[in-house]
Amino acid sequence: MAYDDLRSLLRALEREGDLKRIKAEVDPYLEVGEIVDRVQKSGGPALLFENVKGSAMPLAMNVFGTDRRLLKSLGLKSYGEISEKIGGLLRPELPHGFVGVREAFGKLGAMAHVPPKKVKPDHAPVQEVVLHGDEVDLDRLPALFTWPQDGGSFFNLGLTHTKDPESGIRNLGLYRLQRHDKRTIGMHWQIHKDSRNHYQVAARRGERLPVAIAFGCPPAVTYASTAPLPGDIDEYMFAGFVAGKRIEMVDCKTVPLQVPANAEVVLEGWLEPGEMLPEGPFGDHTGFYTPQEPFPALTIDCVTMRKRPLLQSIVVGRPPTEDGPLGRATERFFLPLLKIIVPDIVDYHLPEAGGFHNCAIVSIDKKYPKHAQKVMHAVWGRT
Repeated sequence: MAYDDLRSLLRALEREGDLKRIKAEVDPYLEVGEIVDRVQKSGGPALLFENVKGSAMPLAMNVFGTDRRLLKSLGLKSYGEISEKIGGLLRPELPHGFVGVREAFGKLGAMAHVPPKKVKPDHAPVQEVVLHGDEVDLDRLPALFTWPQDGGSFFNLGLTHTKDPESGIRNLGLYRLQRHDKRTIGMHWQIHKDSRNHYQVAARRGERLPVAIAFGCPPAVTYASTAPLPGDIDEYMFAGFVAGKRIEMVDCKTVPLQVPANAEVVLEGWLEPGEMLPEGPFGDHTGFYTPQEPFPALTIDCVTMRKRPLLQSIVVGRPPTEDGPLGRATERFFLPLLKIIVPDIVDYHLPEAGGFHNCAIVSIDKKYPKHAQKVMHAVWGRT
């Protein structure tokens, strides 16, 4: 099964010689990013920076930097394991005979581990320490200034929780977060993202939007935050499906949201309608900088954390990067679903050089002239 939290995964990687502790002081301004980018591109180990300049906590990097480490974190031997599970659930045939009935009930029984479960605060390590108001100091968290023309320091692996103000459906997303000051974070929510839609709905209703950002989450939760799920599919249900067990959740202290009980750090706040600040530039996956634009600015009212927390982040830049294994997992996991939606597809590949969404190579069993054009239009209509 998948690891319950980040630190248990790091301990396992260290036992196997796949994690390197860096005890010397490192600067989050350009230095950490350069080291991680070089190590990642050479296929090196996960890194734990124990002495980050200006920070009160260690920084874990390159944790998912190889296919082996990502698979290990999810408790898998190959990406095909999840593909087969998804394919099995999607098969529409009716059960035949005793064996078929038993298999059908087996599928239903296997889903019992999927829904997340709520735990009490005293069973949630992430709420061992609680800071409010002026106690909050985001400068004590190791944010990265990775590329020379970046517009500031960023948290690149904070899992953002919101919910639709009307339907109550929650969303878990992975967005870059620019640290503006000790209590303010810029939310890079593009117009097509679910969290941006929640923000727009709240603004239209004249309401504040509650937001919680979790760092150092259980690996299956971190992966689920990157998965291209429909808006009505709960990422925590999917995380439980991938992990093979229910994800433990706890109520936030100051906002009506739930976060992973085994996370390392959580930021809580309310997003006021119309509160915007310039965000960026940011050195992106393409090898170019995305320009500075106004994005919602979140004021942090509360921080909860473990007694001895650590933060996890990634370097964003020209591939190959740590995004590679995460993107390959999505490519393989969702092939059975894609084949249900577009049955003509035999296989597909999303090259890392294309950022996993800017380029797709699709294989079909061509049966008639212009068959490929039909599939192209079907794919375009679903992207």
